[in-house]
Amino acid sequence: MAIAAASCCFSSLSSAVTYRCSLPGLGRLPTPPDFPFPLNLKSEHRGASKKDPSSSSSSAKTSRDKGKTISQKKYPGRSKDERPYPFIDGDRNRGYAGRSESTAFGFGLQRKEKKGFDFTEQQSQTDSGNIQDAAFLNAVVKVYCTHTEPDYSLPWQKQRQYTSTGSAFMIGDGKLLTNAHCVEHYTQVKVKRRGDDTKYVAKVLAKGIDCDIALLSVESEGFWKGAEPLQFGRLPHLQDAVTVVGYPLGGDTISVTKGVVSRIEVTSYAHGSSDLLGIQIDAAINPGNSGGPAFNDRGECIGVAFQVYRSEEAENIGYVIPTTVVSHFLNDYERNGKYTGFPCLGVLLQKLENPALRECLKVQSNEGVLVRRVEPTSDANNVLKEGDVITSFDDVHVGCEGTVPFRSSERIAFRYLISQKFAGDVAQLGIIRAGEFMKVPVILNPRVHLVPYHIEGGQPSYLITAGLVFTPLSEPLIDEECEDSIGLKLLAKARYSLARFKGEQMVILSQVLANEVNIGYEDMSNQQVLKFNGTRIKNIRHLAHLIDSCKDKYLVFEFEDNYLAVLEREAAIAASSCILKDYGIPAERSSDLLERYVDSDTDNEKVGQDFGDSPVSSLEIGNDGILWA
Repeated sequence: MAIAAASCCFSSLSSAVTYRCSLPGLGRLPTPPDFPFPLNLKSEHRGASKKDPSSSSSSAKTSRDKGKTISQKKYPGRSKDERPYPFIDGDRNRGYAGRSESTAFGFGLQRKEKKGFDFTEQQSQTDSGNIQDAAFLNAVVKVYCTHTEPDYSLPWQKQRQYTSTGSAFMIGDGKLLTNAHCVEHYTQVKVKRRGDDTKYVAKVLAKGIDCDIALLSVESEGFWKGAEPLQFGRLPHLQDAVTVVGYPLGGDTISVTKGVVSRIEVTSYAHGSSDLLGIQIDAAINPGNSGGPAFNDRGECIGVAFQVYRSEEAENIGYVIPTTVVSHFLNDYERNGKYTGFPCLGVLLQKLENPALRECLKVQSNEGVLVRRVEPTSDANNVLKEGDVITSFDDVHVGCEGTVPFRSSERIAFRYLISQKFAGDVAQLGIIRAGEFMKVPVILNPRVHLVPYHIEGGQPSYLITAGLVFTPLSEPLIDEECEDSIGLKLLAKARYSLARFKGEQMVILSQVLANEVNIGYEDMSNQQVLKFNGTRIKNIRHLAHLIDSCKDKYLVFEFEDNYLAVLEREAAIAASSCILKDYGIPAERSSDLLERYVDSDTDNEKVGQDFGDSPVSSLEIGNDGILWA
């Protein structure tokens, strides 16, 4: 079977160019927008080299610290070949990408000790006579990152550290750009310029998980001596030449590969499980290229290399983050002093290709998409209803296939318009409701995930009561525990449930640390706790508050499948210190649970609803006719 594996690359750029792209709208693409500060971008290079002290060699598809094969995600209604395989080369952090095809996008971090090669692209060198002394090459730098990932099964500790290499490039004002997956769970980041033996410590200013971009800064003046920022160009056209620059595996010096632009469309970003504009190229992108720039034939940066598509049925498919997405990231950071993320509309949409379906909905023309589900946490929940037909977005007509005009003679997915907005922006939707046309305003905000793909702050929350270890369910925890041990029902709820209010979590009993006080419960693991002393649990902070304020004789936990666990409160309190000492645990709860809990009456009204009939992620929907926006 064809197993697609995509690898993201860490790349660094040391050539100088100034950024001039602007956020594009519909129709003819304008010249690039002004960035908050100059940007340096280079050809994109995917992948990064990882160093794991615990192993000297392993294949590209093995767990980095244990040498075990990485388990693939399981998706209802999809064949094994269609499941995304986002990480290769030992990277355990997973994202989702691809949908109906045998697709996988990944961010491969390769250990430095690895000598094996797992390439699907044929690397082609550019004319050395033309590019060897090009000034923009000096803006591309090599990134050395030390990572320390959390242990999601034992949330009070971290895993063994490892190192990786990638690429980055200078954008001016003492800043560099790279991929977010290059500095994921970082403890130390260093960069080195082309032709220099000195490594300089870099600071991570912002990470955009959904767009896979990270902003770095280097304070040392010696690093910037003689450096020039890169210049950003417009969104390229099909068949435009593209040159990718970075530091992929296979050597220590800078690498240059050439190709052409193959496709421009809304693409699945594996690291952030998001759908944003992407450029497909056929230039080789390998582990270590991630974060590096891609240039056009005028020496302007047109994007950042970040992931590849690997499959037995396809060759030379790499992806570049376009400058329009980079511009959005930088403007967001400049506006808010931090990165807030790309917004979403928060609706599940169905295409209206069938004439009978349009006639039933009283849609006269061949346009519009049908609203099938609205997220409770989105502002659209106050405006839209199931059965509404969205026909326009800010006066741009939406086709029956969910596409809108793009540049002069192209069409692109409707989601592209949403990604051009910022958090808090208002969009005017034209809708047909019961045959009547109307316009309604909707505030766009980032999506709220009930089961997050990434943990904010890096370390998961946990609470230990009488040896019972509680933690919120997350995708990294599902990956680490393996889906078989999570259980089908809990996994289905994670895949199909939407957050009913901001801050809602699925709290599970991860394991039980055996002690006399919890005899009979030792074998319990990975079960969702629904109620404590009759009160439905909203999140782990709410559970900690309920336990702390409890004055009853017993602590009563109600789990999924009507399972009950009862502990004597005084005995549980007395046993806690002994259990922590026996298992070498520093504290009974994570530091974030020490903060004062503030309840919300509006949240109380939304607790207790059942999960829906459709998956919460577009890539898990087996029908191309229905998508989340």
